Amino acid sequence: MLDMRPVGYVIGLLVAVLGVAMILPMLVDLAEGREHWPIFAECAVITVFTGGAIALSCANGVREGLTIQQTFLLTTGVWLALPIFGALPFFFGATEARFVDAFFEAMSGLTTTGSTVLSGLEELPKGLLLWRGILQWLGGIGIIVVAMVFLPELRVGGMQIFRTESFDTFGKILPRATEIASRISVIYVALTMICALAYLVAGMNAFDATVHAMTTIATGGFANYDASFGAFDPAVSYVATIFMLLAALPFVRFVQLSAGTARPLLQDTQIHAFLATALVIVLLISGWNLWQQNAINEGAVRTALFNSVSLMTGTGFANADYGQWGSFAIAVLFFTGLIGGCAGSTACSIKIFRYQLLFASIRAQLQKTRSPHGIFTPRYAGRPVGEDVLNSVMSFFVFFTVTLGLLAVALAMTGLDFTTSISGAAAALANVGPGFGDQIGPAGNFAGLNDTAKWLLAAAMLIGRLELMAVYVILTVQFWRA
Repeated sequence: MLDMRPVGYVIGLLVAVLGVAMILPMLVDLAEGREHWPIFAECAVITVFTGGAIALSCANGVREGLTIQQTFLLTTGVWLALPIFGALPFFFGATEARFVDAFFEAMSGLTTTGSTVLSGLEELPKGLLLWRGILQWLGGIGIIVVAMVFLPELRVGGMQIFRTESFDTFGKILPRATEIASRISVIYVALTMICALAYLVAGMNAFDATVHAMTTIATGGFANYDASFGAFDPAVSYVATIFMLLAALPFVRFVQLSAGTARPLLQDTQIHAFLATALVIVLLISGWNLWQQNAINEGAVRTALFNSVSLMTGTGFANADYGQWGSFAIAVLFFTGLIGGCAGSTACSIKIFRYQLLFASIRAQLQKTRSPHGIFTPRYAGRPVGEDVLNSVMSFFVFFTVTLGLLAVALAMTGLDFTTSISGAAAALANVGPGFGDQIGPAGNFAGLNDTAKWLLAAAMLIGRLELMAVYVILTVQFWRA
């Protein structure tokens, strides 16, 4: 029989940590004299008590390693439990959101999607704005640990190709996760602080710099203003672009760089492909915008650069309504959101390494078709790629495409138009944030969607953030019979 105690213990501890994190926005509201601080105090007590009770009740089942079943359940369970408690400040607080909206906002935050159902952000208590930033910041560092520790071991979506860089953690998930998280945390905190300082220099106030640094390094996309980055000076957009790119790089490379080894960072083919792809997209959109305006314009280049990088990294910030740029730009930006950053980063979506493996497999197949008696092996970073990795990647693409199609159809059945359905499905599954169209585009939000659509999108955020397979496998009968 499956022992759920190790899973419950870790989830309980993380829920309690989330409750402790609620103290920070409580103190901000208290210092401002806001009447909202008791809400955070009550939510913190509920969350810490519940998480602590779960952890204590499961403590007698803790052991050093986790089985594969337990690891799958833990990976999914954490991202399901935390949004429930993360939603409490929205549900009881100043927004007076219904639970579906509060849960949607919390899930969007912790999965670093960035879709929002809130408007009038400038009028919200600062504590609540900080809480949105904290949710995304915690989700960002959490997904790095998942991507580097759990998913390679679970052989999800080709992630096993990075097992050697995940410190070979098989059978020692809990202790090794702690070791890896401590190394990553230092880099993560350092990048966040540097980003905040850069925002201060660029003209942000201290509070905005802090919150936006959190959501930038997490590639989350929550902003403190309805206009997102359109509310700031142009210099801020350039700063954000740099740090969105940095956050989309493998954090293990930053760990190696901090240890004095720069070669892995400079020679990583995944980084090369990511930066080259970003450059091509920026040139395409910039050229289109300049041609449309029939003039050389710094603003056109800046907005193309910022929004292209924002969508590719899955951050979801916007400093212009790119839905008004014409059909070519919309088509390019739609597919840009389906590319993603590097594995082991806070970036989301399909990830650039899967496209590299896909093209390597296609190239090998074309060579074999041309020379049937030859032996052609797909290679990644100069190394031959095993058949299990290729099968995992191909399965991921199939599952992603099918899920995207089914989700779009399901959204359309709730009464949404085609543009909202397909772009909303892509934005949620790829954890990008804004979609396209008047309703959920960069100039709108998700508040006007019906409740069924919100639940579907929230589920898609979870499925997409955990690379699909980690969620789907626990829905099979064989998983529970094993």
